[in-house]
Amino acid sequence: MRRFAPVLGVVLAAVLATGAAAQLFQREVPQTKAEMSLSFAPLVKKTAPAVVNVYGANRQSQGRHPMFDDPFFSQLFGRLPQGRMQQSVGSGVLVSSDGIVITNQHVIDGMTELKVALADRREFEAEVLLRDPKSDLAVLKIKTRTKESFPALELGNSDDLQVGDLVLAIGNPFGVGQTVTQGIISALARTHVDVADYQFFIQTDAAINPGNSGGALVDVQGRLVGINSAIYSKSGGSHGIGFAIPANMVRVVMDSARAGGKLVQRPWYGARMQPVTAEIGENLGLARPAGALISSVVPDSPAAASGLKAGDVITAVDGAAVDDPDSFGFRFATKGISGNTSITIVRGGRTLVLPTRLMAAPETKPRETLKIGGRSPFTGIIAVNLSPAVAEELSMNFDADGVVVSDVDAGSPAQEFGFQKGDIILAINGSRVTSPKVLDDLVRGRNYNWRVSINRGGQVINTIIGG
Repeated sequence: MRRFAPVLGVVLAAVLATGAAAQLFQREVPQTKAEMSLSFAPLVKKTAPAVVNVYGANRQSQGRHPMFDDPFFSQLFGRLPQGRMQQSVGSGVLVSSDGIVITNQHVIDGMTELKVALADRREFEAEVLLRDPKSDLAVLKIKTRTKESFPALELGNSDDLQVGDLVLAIGNPFGVGQTVTQGIISALARTHVDVADYQFFIQTDAAINPGNSGGALVDVQGRLVGINSAIYSKSGGSHGIGFAIPANMVRVVMDSARAGGKLVQRPWYGARMQPVTAEIGENLGLARPAGALISSVVPDSPAAASGLKAGDVITAVDGAAVDDPDSFGFRFATKGISGNTSITIVRGGRTLVLPTRLMAAPETKPRETLKIGGRSPFTGIIAVNLSPAVAEELSMNFDADGVVVSDVDAGSPAQEFGFQKGDIILAINGSRVTSPKVLDDLVRGRNYNWRVSINRGGQVINTIIGG
């Protein structure tokens, strides 16, 4: 799977003024020569101005020979660059007239200087309002000295899409300039793309190539239905399998940015799930092997409060079908953090609908964060006490108290000894680790060997590391 930094978007244009075009909106196959000669030009003209190029730069310092500081050599060679410039080029989509731009997080990852270039060749500096690696989305704001009104695309409801719907992609593939490609929705709810935590993508055969990331996928009514993010390719070029992040996730991220948040707040459910295999589905008497099978429920969570139990199979969220845990994660994440939603389950052959409260993951205890210093295999660990809120931020399952590694300094002893982000440190030399402060105290001793117990991805690892 490949993600690409340079991409404008996907735009679909259709003639709106003819009766034949109206039939297309009803998803009817063209029947006459007149219907088949329809042009997308009017819709492209309407939507393409809202698709932009996003340029990023980050100057990285590097070693410099002392002779270049000598006045003689300075006169001879002039001023030389102080470091290497790392650059990124991608696409973005204007989603509001005040200059809000949606793009991919991987397009601007590590960039400190950002510019946005419009289709009319105007360029503006931009600032980052929000980064959301979980969805691979980022929200930018164009900087202007005067009040500007920018062309923008309306967000559509990606749940209304059907396989076979016409779409267009507008982007800047291979840097050749703004390009429009046409295709259809090839599939929905793709959950094995592996470019973001939320695995729920629109698949299209509209040609998407390097340079299209962050661009727009647009329906025949000119609405943004997805942000192009990845392609399946063995050669680096388009093979007719492209993936876009649905507009309903875009809306969640955009709303969080407008509310001033630096993190996207998503609802917490509090249940561990697994896919329903053919064998499991047969044993449970399901009509088909689909849904999210509940393996455990966190006490005092919304899932527990609604009456969910281990062995239940979730089949829908607010009536929208759930095929697997990733599908549930996307459906539930787009519901917001207030009010209620309905979860449809199958239990013992019966279908039940459980009203479920929508709420953000709580801090069940005050957050304590500590960076481990000193000289030990643990030096460089940034430890934090585990809570539902921390688990949500780190994309972990929360089912116990403990101390989790929220990050590891690059090049530190902890990294060299193999500690990873998301590791839950359970015990050291037989002593239970109950807080970052306890962890810090336990690793300050002068030991030659450390017996460590770690929970990594649900598997408990017991090992001995040398100090």
